[in-house]
Amino acid sequence: MSVSTNNRPVLASSIAVCGTGIAGLACALAFARRGQQVALLGPKHQLEAADPETYHPRVYAISPASQKFLSSIGVWDMLPASRVTAIESMEIFGDGDGHLNLTAWQNAMPELAWIVEANEIERVLTQAVQFAGLQWVNEKFVAYQPGALTTESGQVIEANLIVAADGAQSPLRQAAGIAVDIRPYGVTGLVAHFNCAQPHHGKALQWFRGDGVLALLPLPDTRMGHQVSMVWSLEQGEANALLALEVTEQSRRLSSMLAQATSGQLGELTQCAPLHGFPLSLNQSQRIADRLALVGDAAHRLHPLAGQGLNLGLGDVQSLVEIVAGREPFRQAGDPMVLRRYRRARAEPVLAMRLVTDGLHRLFDAQTTPVVWLRNMGMNIVDKLPLLKRQIIGGASR
Repeated sequence: MSVSTNNRPVLASSIAVCGTGIAGLACALAFARRGQQVALLGPKHQLEAADPETYHPRVYAISPASQKFLSSIGVWDMLPASRVTAIESMEIFGDGDGHLNLTAWQNAMPELAWIVEANEIERVLTQAVQFAGLQWVNEKFVAYQPGALTTESGQVIEANLIVAADGAQSPLRQAAGIAVDIRPYGVTGLVAHFNCAQPHHGKALQWFRGDGVLALLPLPDTRMGHQVSMVWSLEQGEANALLALEVTEQSRRLSSMLAQATSGQLGELTQCAPLHGFPLSLNQSQRIADRLALVGDAAHRLHPLAGQGLNLGLGDVQSLVEIVAGREPFRQAGDPMVLRRYRRARAEPVLAMRLVTDGLHRLFDAQTTPVVWLRNMGMNIVDKLPLLKRQIIGGASR
């Protein structure tokens, strides 16, 4: 409902979601699907038509739990099948003789995860939101007070619950005065796509190395052949030196580094997309405030070595929507009791994933001989224990 006070237009809604990335779009759509009155604040991004021979630089590994959630809000089947790759197995290498094989059938699952481009997820969410009938304010957020957002044009959005889904830098979180604990890893994540000489057969490959964690994720084939997406966390100095090289020399140097790091697992790797880099950090902030809830990167950011960042954010969204939509009739969406339920519901899964990712980073960052021997021996022991492997696969699928 729109009204006007002091010549400023006011939009009143039960829930307002700030942020139009994947988390914000999914949150607004999920609320609308549950019959909640919701307004979405943020710019409508113009997404170019997908090129069948080119993939977006940012890809995500979507867990079975996230796939189920995206299906429940009606967007999973909207993704073009030709741009989704099922991961059926994963092979992990230590920095010694450590080796671990995980396959979907070990836990009676058809797939471990799916690789999907960020752009494709955002595209189908945008389409679904536009048809959902919710109010989308196509402006930037500029000011906040409990229960109200102000846009760049001066419009005020009043809501009993406001959701910050505006990313790791979260202007809304800053405006609300919520502190964030940021611990830089001193590492840069490098991403690029490659043609590979040998087929990947739906297998993800990961190397825990002394100089960082390297992953090759399967992508659909193109006319150029088989394709994979590289995600490599390297020490900032080495990564910056690589990013500063002229394109031809950069590609030659990167291909040489990959050939050595992968021992030619997929044959010759030929770069077919620009190299991008982003600094990695461990971010933690308070999850709730007065009539305010944080989801996704606005609430937390992890090391990408487990590929669970987006899955954790979608878990936030699903949990918040279920708790708010299932509240007692006498409680409003932003009731303190409702928000405390959300905080409790997400405390354990977020902490568990933070301990796993940060713990693995610390474990493989240590280079003393006993630690190197123990971690590689541990991988080999796990590889021989089917029950433990099932538990690992089951935990990663949530």
